[in-house]
Amino acid sequence: MANPILEVENLKTYFFTDEGQIPAVDGIDFHIEEGEILGIVGESGCGKSVTSLSVMGLLPSPPGKIVSGRIRYNGEDITHAKEAKLRKIRGNEMAMIFQEPMTSLNPVFTIGQQLIEAIRIHKKMSRKAASEKSIELLKLVGLPRADELINEYPHQLSGGMRQRVMIAMAMSCNPKVLIADEPTTALDVTIQAQILELMVKLNKETGTAIMMITHDLGVVAQVCRRVVVMYAGKIVEEGLVKDIFNHPKHPYTQGLIKSIPDLHDKKKRLYSIKGNVPKPGSIIQGCYFAPRCEFAMNKCHTEMPKLIGESHRVRCLLHGEE
Repeated sequence: MANPILEVENLKTYFFTDEGQIPAVDGIDFHIEEGEILGIVGESGCGKSVTSLSVMGLLPSPPGKIVSGRIRYNGEDITHAKEAKLRKIRGNEMAMIFQEPMTSLNPVFTIGQQLIEAIRIHKKMSRKAASEKSIELLKLVGLPRADELINEYPHQLSGGMRQRVMIAMAMSCNPKVLIADEPTTALDVTIQAQILELMVKLNKETGTAIMMITHDLGVVAQVCRRVVVMYAGKIVEEGLVKDIFNHPKHPYTQGLIKSIPDLHDKKKRLYSIKGNVPKPGSIIQGCYFAPRCEFAMNKCHTEMPKLIGESHRVRCLLHGEE
């Protein structure tokens, strides 16, 4: 680790429901270094978004609760920090771009009103100065006629434009950490490329560390330096993007990469991993991926493997202690 800006240690986040406790995030460890882009990938329901909400202190409680583990920002433990403390950090030091911009922006306030509010909460600025800053931010994220856009409402903008507004809002206070929860979902491919290019540009120009949550391995390959692969609330593999893509060790990661369509392969059917993601908490012992794994041994169904390795970590009994 060089200079970790964010560290997550043995984080366990459970949801307490009428059906019992559901381990949405089940003991994960990772870190983000200053100025790097870390990718977190996995199928829907693997715990990616719950991880981000836990880090930001935005977990709906009840029913969600962090039951153990540590979240450190700049070396300071913020796991159970008071709401007043978290408000100072959120938006100012750490910011988040949510998955669906239409539900993240308030439909009854103009773009300008929402940007100005976000700026003035954290910065001591007059309304006029905050308005000028808002126009600058909209220009920074590549939106045309920014001085007119601040007087428009979210429904008057396209999906790509709303997503750019969300990025502008997240970057309004120059955060050190930006969490992007599937920022290109539901956007067409050309807008996706523009949004990703914009985020890489902001990362290089401002030095903001980015946690990119996605299920798209193409996004990871394009913008990330390291990647964390999650399955059923646990990290199954972590390493540099080039190592994961060229030498995947975990059968789940191998399956994800094999399922990427190949333009040069004339096969009629695409590869898919057999079975379905287990319901959280339904597997009590053994490796969570064992029921779907073509390499599973008897002990895989009874023994939970440890996450082993240093720069390239893997949770699999096929890879013994090295």
